[in-house]
Amino acid sequence: MNIPSELKYTKDHEWIKIEGDLATVGITDFAQGELGDIVYVEVDTLDETLDIEEVFGTVEAVKTVSDLFLPLSGEIIEFNEGLEDEPEKVNSDPYGEGWMIKLKFSDASQIDNLLSAEDYKALISG
Repeated sequence: MNIPSELKYTKDHEWIKIEGDLATVGITDFAQGELGDIVYVEVDTLDETLDIEEVFGTVEAVKTVSDLFLPLSGEIIEFNEGLEDEPEKVNSDPYGEGWMIKLKFSDASQIDNLLSAEDYKALISG
């Protein structure tokens, strides 16, 4: 299982790549594996400012629909529009072309509460 060490993670199985005051967010390799074949990604919160842990969208797989929770408070400034035509990129490349949103976060102190790769690995291995 792929858990890149340079990323941060949430208990809800999102990954976060921090670059300055921007964060790129997607779901982890573990999460896409648990969901199965992803058929639709919906993010209807573009240009909205949300609080940490608010729902910013959903991922629909063949068997289930899962909410996506915002890992940091801030404004959603970009949605990966490539997922509209190819949602399966979340399965094939969750940390690359399968990213979901870009976020301009408003409270850098919240980063300290995110999980490291080691912490996330411990969480999913039970």
